[in-house]
Amino acid sequence: MAEKLVIVSDMWGTKKGLWITSYLGYLQQYFDITFYDSQQLANIDLPVQTEQNIHDAFVNGGIDTAVAHLLKKETSPCYYLAFSTGGTIVWNAAKKGLPVKSLYAISPTRIRLQNEKPLVSLNLIYGERDTNRPNDIWANKLDVYMDTVPNYGHTLYTDEKIIRKVCLSLLNEVTSINIPEKIEKKKAV
Repeated sequence: MAEKLVIVSDMWGTKKGLWITSYLGYLQQYFDITFYDSQQLANIDLPVQTEQNIHDAFVNGGIDTAVAHLLKKETSPCYYLAFSTGGTIVWNAAKKGLPVKSLYAISPTRIRLQNEKPLVSLNLIYGERDTNRPNDIWANKLDVYMDTVPNYGHTLYTDEKIIRKVCLSLLNEVTSINIPEKIEKKKAV
């Protein structure tokens, strides 16, 4: 049976998310995938979808609403792949008990304002030019490793090279975890 992977979008959700199909193309044959649009998780329905309006809606209660909904929807341990605001949502939900096997968070915004990390396996990826990237002092204080990719900004997760890198890394983690189990089953036969 395939491992479950929950994907949580950036703040734009499906409205500007054609790039998400590349992740799905790589991963759907290996995972049982559940996708969440961050705006839907947060109950955000704005008549004017500007970056500032959406950002304000998430900061002013949307993140907390999305965290609460994710905690109700996902009760079994699984893998998470989250982008920007989606990464912040999963990070905060994990701190409140969301059962996470590992979190791949690419450009998670606002975690730089956190003083504690969730007790889960973390893979944080940022573009070197991302102005929202936490600094090294924060990373050292929380004892987290951040993979910083040179010459990329905040939306590096939409680039095909990064998509391939993230998908391969996630697949390597999952398959390396499952390899001993498969070997044991073959020995028993």
